Amino acid sequence: MGVSSIVEKENRFIRFHAMQSLALSIVFFVLSIVLTVIPFIGWLLSLILTPVMLILWIVLMYQAYQGKYYKLPILGELAEKQL
Repeated sequence: MGVSSIVEKENRFIRFHAMQSLALSIVFFVLSIVLTVIPFIGWLLSLILTPVMLILWIVLMYQAYQGKYYKLPILGELAEKQL
């Protein structure tokens, strides 16, 4: 077991952002499945959702890279509770 894996398990900042990213991925996955079931409107919304989620992930990664503790309204609270 390397030093980096020990630090990551103990670093609250890294754990928070990893949890928030995991929660966001789950929400995106569920929404994608639900939207593909809905004909036409769901497909259009799915086409819009994908770039929006990509942009959101990039913004969140940039905030974490800058060392900012950026919380999404619902998912951030959920991620904090899991720590």
